[in-house]
Amino acid sequence: MAYYELIKNFSRIRDYMREFYLYGFKSRNEYTKKSARSYDDERRRVESWLGDYMSFRQTPEGKNVFLSIDSRISQHNPLYAAWKTKSFTDGDITLHFIIFDILHDPETTLTLSELNGRIDEYLSGFREPKVFDESTIRKKLKEYADEGLIVCEKRGKKQYYRRADCSHLPDTDVLDFFSEAAPCGVVGSFLLDKGNPHTDHFAFKHHYITAAMDSEIICSLFSAMAEKRSVTMQAIPRRSDRMAETQVVPLRIRVSVQNGRQYLLAYVPHIDMIASFRTDRIISVKPGEPCAEFEQHRLELDRMLPHIWGVSMPASMDQPLEHLAFTVEYTDQEAFIHQRLEREKRCGKVERISENSSCFSVDVYDALELLPWVRTFICRISRFECSNRETEARFRDDLRRMDQMYGLEGGEEE
Repeated sequence: MAYYELIKNFSRIRDYMREFYLYGFKSRNEYTKKSARSYDDERRRVESWLGDYMSFRQTPEGKNVFLSIDSRISQHNPLYAAWKTKSFTDGDITLHFIIFDILHDPETTLTLSELNGRIDEYLSGFREPKVFDESTIRKKLKEYADEGLIVCEKRGKKQYYRRADCSHLPDTDVLDFFSEAAPCGVVGSFLLDKGNPHTDHFAFKHHYITAAMDSEIICSLFSAMAEKRSVTMQAIPRRSDRMAETQVVPLRIRVSVQNGRQYLLAYVPHIDMIASFRTDRIISVKPGEPCAEFEQHRLELDRMLPHIWGVSMPASMDQPLEHLAFTVEYTDQEAFIHQRLEREKRCGKVERISENSSCFSVDVYDALELLPWVRTFICRISRFECSNRETEARFRDDLRRMDQMYGLEGGEEE
């Protein structure tokens, strides 16, 4: 079978792009999920979109192909190219351009039979004209009506069709920022493609481009939230490589400011709890029935959010909160330390104790989530305490191990 650049199903290419970019550095022989032939086809497909970012390394195990993208230099997410290569049939593309050419004027309104006659007339000039029946045209018009491209108007017993009015595109700076910073930013990228060339005004210190591969999943989840319905997800649970099917009610999407990873917070009926799911481990989302208790679950989550630092959810509804607090000291030239605490405190509180010291405190369900952030203040922390003794012991043990690693004398800890 000849190699073909376009794709029918994005979920398949999503797996390969993740292997190449996120987990990558595998040789052809090490990739065992599919056949070697499939690996070659998908590698060539990715290379056709992202050839400028493809690299390889020769190892004893073979040639390792991987994507090398410097997100500090790439102002626009190159992974969006995968979304702009959807396959289509000859009939789809032919009918698409004919319909919109016939209805190019928004004032033109035609019934299905009138439009069918115009299409036959349109194609009659070809030597071997393609023929479309009314059923095919009706389905295509319904598809475009659902997308907002065609407007259907009922007049008596007849249905009339016309082209939807063209909308003005938002400011290009708005689209530019949305496309690179928001979930489903690929929508902004598509809209930018429709406009005129423009000057880029944004550069991102932390440009999290891999979220582009989860756009279809995120879009399906947002649609379910808007319609207040449940979904059936196929996902790979934590610490497992086997796919499991779960029914949930999606409530919120949370995005990590540290790595750009996206999480779904959802109510899970079979455990009667709200849990978090990494979207890059969700394989598919199928819409379910409307959920009568959607608003109730959303309110319950909103009540919990002031005590959630990241996405670690309580194991039970009556789980007690954990208190964490630490004090940092700084010089007169380091006043920005207090400003940083204020900027990054999330659900915590910051109190200035003196001109050169500040105290951060918070009550959360899982204080362990804070440790990576707290460690960034090491060498300035003069006091640390946590009501969860295991979390406090882990923090102090990390300091002792670091002292041992660097051959330092550990000081007295408060």
